[in-house]
Amino acid sequence: MAKGSATPDRHRPPWREPASDAGVVVDPRGVVTALSPGICRLLGYEPQELVGRAAAELLAGPLPAAVRRSHARREAWHGRVTLRHRDGHPLAWTLRGRPLRDATGETYWFLTAEGVEPSGLPHDNDGEPDTPLLKQWALDQLPLPMALYDRRGVRLEVNTAMRRASGRQDHELLGWPIGESGRGSILLGPQGIGEAMTEVLRTGNTVTCEAYSPGTDTTGPRVWLLSLYPVRGPGGQVCGLSAAAVDTTEQYRARRRLAVLNEAALRIGTTLDLSRTADELAEVGTDHFADFVLVDLLDSVLRGEDTAAAQHSLLVFRRTAQRSVLPGCPESVVPLAGTYTYPEDSPPGHALAAGRGALHRAEDITQWWAESSPERARKIHEFGIHSFMAVPLRARGVTLGLALFFRHRTAAPFEEDDLRLAEELSARAAVHVDNARRYGRERATALALQQTILPHPAQHHPAVETASRYLPAHVGAGIGGDWFDVIPLSGARVALVVGDVVGHGITAAATMGRLCTAVRTLADVDLAPDELLTHLDDLVLLMDRNDPAGFAVRPDHGSGEVGASCLYAVYDPVSRRCTMARAGHPLPVLATPDGTVRFLDLPAGPLLGLGGLPFEAAEFAVPEGSVLAFYTDGLIESPARDVDASCDLLRAALADPGRPLEETCDRALGSLLSEARTDDVVLLLTRTRALSGDRVATWELPSEPSVVALARELACERLAAWHLEHTAFIAELVVSELVTNAIRYGSPPVHLRLIRDTALICEVGDASSTAPHLRRARLSDEGGRGLLIVAQLSRRWGSRHHRSGKTIWAELPLTPPLGIA
Repeated sequence: MAKGSATPDRHRPPWREPASDAGVVVDPRGVVTALSPGICRLLGYEPQELVGRAAAELLAGPLPAAVRRSHARREAWHGRVTLRHRDGHPLAWTLRGRPLRDATGETYWFLTAEGVEPSGLPHDNDGEPDTPLLKQWALDQLPLPMALYDRRGVRLEVNTAMRRASGRQDHELLGWPIGESGRGSILLGPQGIGEAMTEVLRTGNTVTCEAYSPGTDTTGPRVWLLSLYPVRGPGGQVCGLSAAAVDTTEQYRARRRLAVLNEAALRIGTTLDLSRTADELAEVGTDHFADFVLVDLLDSVLRGEDTAAAQHSLLVFRRTAQRSVLPGCPESVVPLAGTYTYPEDSPPGHALAAGRGALHRAEDITQWWAESSPERARKIHEFGIHSFMAVPLRARGVTLGLALFFRHRTAAPFEEDDLRLAEELSARAAVHVDNARRYGRERATALALQQTILPHPAQHHPAVETASRYLPAHVGAGIGGDWFDVIPLSGARVALVVGDVVGHGITAAATMGRLCTAVRTLADVDLAPDELLTHLDDLVLLMDRNDPAGFAVRPDHGSGEVGASCLYAVYDPVSRRCTMARAGHPLPVLATPDGTVRFLDLPAGPLLGLGGLPFEAAEFAVPEGSVLAFYTDGLIESPARDVDASCDLLRAALADPGRPLEETCDRALGSLLSEARTDDVVLLLTRTRALSGDRVATWELPSEPSVVALARELACERLAAWHLEHTAFIAELVVSELVTNAIRYGSPPVHLRLIRDTALICEVGDASSTAPHLRRARLSDEGGRGLLIVAQLSRRWGSRHHRSGKTIWAELPLTPPLGIA
């Protein structure tokens, strides 16, 4: 025991008396790192000659086999070892080796001499052998805190490193049970240090556990890796134990920080919702290191505005999330969704200007709180807030908001390690906030683009009654490339289109717009459904070749990948038949007035973008009052059920064709869709109408010039029967010109058809496939003015080809233009 110790001799049992004063510490590489003065005297070396030297160089013979085995197993050992004095003569020592493990699992060895041959002892100047140094002297040289305990767990001795680490003196440490001192606990273990001590004394095995100490005023709380070793007497019995502690505070903090960050990776950013992401950051902060957390996002971020412009103006924040260990967040002054600003000279303002976090004590900021907001100052005093951190939320070089972390219930103030953790959490949260902001902007842009392209819900067509729904996905990439259209055609017919572009986002919406425009253009040419899809497929291939990166956001498997699916149908209210063709699109559903609901057997056709494969059209009789349902795959594909079950639900929703279409839409979506759908959904319902025979007049005319007068007469009679005499003059001119062109340039037979609908439709067909050509006649020309007259008198006109020839048509307003009687 060192001089000056206040520990009574009765605490030093006989088995503890040292046999020598030699003690040495060897690191995992076998190098001497620390030693007692006695080892130098016994071996004849100076300390600097031994420290840093390999321990094996001091051996005068091989280690006993039992010692080698224990050393390899990293177990305490006891044996006779021969060392070599500096002058060359051997020294036979009885050594005891104890392993010391650090936080990384590396093993140090603490070697002490328990006996030495008298002939081998060096002598002092008086010729008497040196008195062996006490073990306490050797312990005091060790950099690791160490202590010795008897079988009761009472502390008998400690070294200088233990006193320094605990901040206590001998009288506060010696004589107290393990883990305690004269001023309370010095070590706390989550599993109980007493249990570890009992196991060492019972089994004689070394036990390692983690312990915590309050530390000193300068060091703060510390974490230790505590190793308890048995101390054996001459007979091998366990007479006590020794403890060695390795400071693992930094490793513990690093593990804790990594664990919190790993947990935050799972808890922050689970959605693309700005408010939810901010709340997740606040929740993680209060769960692990803060008592009160505020998250304020820039008002411009929440509104989806350009943040770059906002950085150069006064920053307005909106309280987005707040969490506290106290119910109801009573520390908060600004309510959720409240807006305010931070002055530039405030602590948060300084953190925002610097772009990095800052740690403050309450005494440093009380004056600012009191001047800026007396209510905040009152809250600080009321709840005892003693430290806080201000951390900007920055991502991709842009400030998005500010996170404030406070402590009042936790006694220890924030440290630099807490600031680093808060900065890392805030950086991760900022990336998710920025992703959500960008997603929101892209979603709004894509939705606006899509809404401008999709037809207006209130549109009316005489051939069909329609009801439609477009629903973007709730999760995932959001807005996709699903679209539908209702296109008026000549002859009172209507085209019904539903398509689905692969992918999501602005690119998919833009591609959808290009395809939708192309379909309208091709429909205006009055192509058959299978021919229209063929032209559309060629267009997709051209888009793919010219701009492969911008088309359809499809998987990157090279050019020629699938781009879209499409279904194109043409319904004729006169014949009450519907012609359809599809390109890899789901089958349409027909619900007839008699209650029959069936999926139409329509050839599938390849997806658009494959190229070179034919499309087939099919024609179906559609009774008046039937409901045709067109949809995209997002309606029937769900992880909750298979496609067959979804098809059965769709049939059930369409089972009553007399129900209002809007109600049927809601019923179908309610039974088929979930809140977490991952794909866009389009549903287009049409109830067919029919034009009765009294609204349609058809004549077959001989291919003779004299029949033109007869055609005018027949048209006038029919207009009189329809009470449209006021349109007779214009109708006569149009009929005359169209019939004349058919007789002069076409092939028999010639057909004339008048349809009375929202407009008067005049159609003249012949067996020739020659298309009409509008040209402007010169003053000297005797002809060439027929189609020009038709174009000027009609609201619109055109031609369509069919298998038996062509038809030239013109739509005339039921009210004649001004100036024509």
